[in-house]
Amino acid sequence: MKNKISILVLIFALLMNISCNKKATSDDLVSQNSKGSHPKLILTAQGVKNIRAQLGSIPIFDNSLQAVKEEIDAEIEAGIEVPIPKDYSGGYTHSRHKRNWFVLQKAGLLYQILDDEKYAKYVKDMLMQYEELYKTLPLHPKTRSYARGKLFWQCLNDSNWLVYVSQAYDCIYNYLTEEERNKLETNLFRPFADHISIDSPQFYQRVHNHSTWGNAAVGMIGLVMDDEELINRALYGIKDLNLDTKAKDDDGGFLNKDGKAGFLANIEEPFSPDGYYNEGPYYQRYAMYPFLVFAEGLHNVKPELKIFEYKEGVLLKSINALLNLSDADGDFFPLNDGQKGMSYYNSALVTAVDVSYHFGEQDPGLLSIAKEQNQVLLDDSGLAVALGIKNGEAKPFTKKSINLSDGPEGKQGGVGILRNEDMELVFKYAAQGSSHGHYDKLSYSFYEKGEEVIQDYGLARFVNIEQKGGGNYLKENKTWAKQTIAHNTVTQNETSHFTGKYDIGSLHHSELHYFSSDNEHVQIVSAKESNAYPGTTMLRTMAVIKDADFEKPYMLDIMKVTSNKINQYDFPYYYFGQIIQTNFEYKTSEILKPLGNKNGYQHLFVEGLADAKSESSKFSWMNNNKFYTLTTLTNSNDELLFTRIGANDPQFNLRRDPALILRTNNSKNRTFVSVIEAHGSYSPVSESAVNSNSSLKDLKIILDTMDYTAVAITNLNDNTKLLITANTNASKEAKHTIKINGKNYEWSGSYYFE
Repeated sequence: MKNKISILVLIFALLMNISCNKKATSDDLVSQNSKGSHPKLILTAQGVKNIRAQLGSIPIFDNSLQAVKEEIDAEIEAGIEVPIPKDYSGGYTHSRHKRNWFVLQKAGLLYQILDDEKYAKYVKDMLMQYEELYKTLPLHPKTRSYARGKLFWQCLNDSNWLVYVSQAYDCIYNYLTEEERNKLETNLFRPFADHISIDSPQFYQRVHNHSTWGNAAVGMIGLVMDDEELINRALYGIKDLNLDTKAKDDDGGFLNKDGKAGFLANIEEPFSPDGYYNEGPYYQRYAMYPFLVFAEGLHNVKPELKIFEYKEGVLLKSINALLNLSDADGDFFPLNDGQKGMSYYNSALVTAVDVSYHFGEQDPGLLSIAKEQNQVLLDDSGLAVALGIKNGEAKPFTKKSINLSDGPEGKQGGVGILRNEDMELVFKYAAQGSSHGHYDKLSYSFYEKGEEVIQDYGLARFVNIEQKGGGNYLKENKTWAKQTIAHNTVTQNETSHFTGKYDIGSLHHSELHYFSSDNEHVQIVSAKESNAYPGTTMLRTMAVIKDADFEKPYMLDIMKVTSNKINQYDFPYYYFGQIIQTNFEYKTSEILKPLGNKNGYQHLFVEGLADAKSESSKFSWMNNNKFYTLTTLTNSNDELLFTRIGANDPQFNLRRDPALILRTNNSKNRTFVSVIEAHGSYSPVSESAVNSNSSLKDLKIILDTMDYTAVAITNLNDNTKLLITANTNASKEAKHTIKINGKNYEWSGSYYFE
C-alpha cells in the first residue's frame, strides 16, 4: 500500500511540474538560472523537469540514458580510483583521470534526471578525493609540455578535466552542504582555475584550441560558483601580466600581449565568417566542445551577452561548416594536423549537432545526422533533438559543393569542396593554420564514396598510444607530414613552401581566383599562390566534371607555374592500391635509396624510374576493386618516379604509402595538366573486370597565355570537350572573346566549357 501511495505522489508531483512548466516563460527560466538555481550550465533546472516529463516516450533519449546508466552503474560497482599522476597520454594514470572526468559528468546528469541520490554521493565522494589529492600535488612529473598541469602532463588535459567536472559540480551543487562546497571551491576548483590561467599564461593567453579549453574551464567553474572574476578572466583573458611577447611554446605559437586572449578572442580570430576554423576540421572538432558548452552556459546564466549572436552567430555557422568538411562517410578531411578516421560520430559532434539544432534554426537535416550518431546529449538540447526525431521531422543532410573562406574577415584564402555525384575534391588554398598548419599551398585530395583516391597524409602521431612517443606528435610530423612533398602540390627545388618555416608561412595566404558550382556538370575552383617561393606564382584550377561520355565524373587539374628563374618542379600523386598499367616503360630499383636528404625527401624511397612520354603519360591502378587512371601532360625531358614513404624511419612511425611523382627539370614556366578518371570495377567472386580501361583518348593544351588556358579532352568516341579558364579577369561579370585555331569563343564569367 505504501508503494502505491509513493507512486501516486510521484505521478502527482510530475503532473504539477508539467503544469507549472507550461506557465513559465523563457525569460522567467533565464532569470531563475541567473539568480543561481542549479543545475544551470548545460542541463538546466527547467530542462530536468521537461526531460522527466518525457521519459519513456522518446526512444533515442531513453536509449542514450540507459546506456549511460549501465556504464556509470558499473563504475560505481568498481569503486573510485584517483591515482597519483605520473604518465603521459595513454598511460594508466592519465587514462584513469581522463575516464574520471567523463564518469563524473555523466553521474551528475543521472542524479538530476533519475533523482537517485547514489549518483550524487558518488560524485561528491570522488570530488572529495580529488580535493584531498590536488592540494598535495606539485607540477606533473613529466616535463615535456610547455605548460605542465598537475593532474596531467599538460594544462590542456587539466582544462579538459575541469570543463567536464564543472558540469558534474553544477548537477550536485544543491546536494552538497555549504561547508562541503566551500571546501571544494577553496582547495580544488579555485586553485585549479588559477593554475590553468594565472600560473600558466603561456598556455592561457593565446588564440589557439589549447587556450579555448582553458578559457572554457575557468569560465564554466566560474559560472557554477557565481565568481565574476573567473568569468571575466575566461571571457577577456588575464590583464596586466608582464609577458614576453617573443616567448615561444613548443607547439609553435606565441603569447599575446595585444589583448587577443580569452574566449571572445578565440571566437573572433580563428573563425572565418563562414565558420571555417583556421587550424582545420580535426582541431575544429576538438575545440567545438569547449566552445559550445561554455557558450551554452553563458547563454543560460548570462543571456545578456547574447553569445550565440556573437560575430554574427559564427559558432552555430561553424557547425554547418564542420559537417561539410566531412566525406560521404562522415570522416573529416585531414587538412593540416588531422588524424584520419575522426568523424562526426565523435562525442564532440554529438554535442555540436544537438546544440546547433536546439539553439539554431532547428534544421531537420541535423536530425538525420543525430539518427546516424544514434545518441543524444542528456540535457535540454538532446531532448529537443529526441523530440524532433520522435515527431518524424528528420530530413537528409545534403552536402553540396561549398567554398569556405579563411581568416577572421574571410580574406585569407579558404577551402573549396567540389562534389559531383559520388566524387569529392578538397582544394586547400587557406592560410597557414596556426601551429597545426602544413606547408602545402594549393594542395588537394580526391574521394569516391568516402574512399581516398588521392590522399592527404594527415598527421604523424599515434594519439593516446603511449608506446608511440607518449601518444604525442612524433618528430616525423615536422620532417615529413608538414613538408610540401608530402602533399599533392608542386615542390620547387626540393624545398618546402616558405622554406617550411612557421614565421614566414603565417604571414601569407593564397588568394581565391574564382569558385563556381552553378553548373551541375562542372564544379570548379581556382586559386593563386604568390609567396610560397619568391619569384614564382602558382595558379591552380581544379574541376570535377560530369560528362555523358565518361562513366563517372572526372577530375581536371590545371596548375600554371610561372617563375623568374629556371627550377626543378616535383608534382606528386599519392594514390592507394595496385599498379595495373602504364603507357611508359620503367625500371624498378634493386636497392632502395632515399629521394633526397631533407625537406621530407629523406623519407621517400625510390622504387622505380621512367622517362615520361613526349605528349602524355598514363598510369592506371586498382584500389578496393575499383579502377582509376591518371593522364598527365608530359614531355620527353620529364621523369616519373615511383616512390614509397618509409625511408629514414627506423621506428616505423610512417605509413608505407606509394606515390607517383612527375619531375620536371630545368623549367622556368610550366603548365601541368592532368585528368583522373574513376571507372569500372572488379568482382573477386565472379573474377570479372568491368570497364577497366580509361575512356580518355587525348588530352591537350590548345591555348596557354597569361590571360587564358584552354584544355581539350577527347574520349574514345572522338567527342571533344573544351574548358577555357580565365587566368586574369575571372569575375562573374567579365566578358571574354578569344580565337583558338580560327574559331571564336565568347562567354561571360570565369570559365567556358562545352
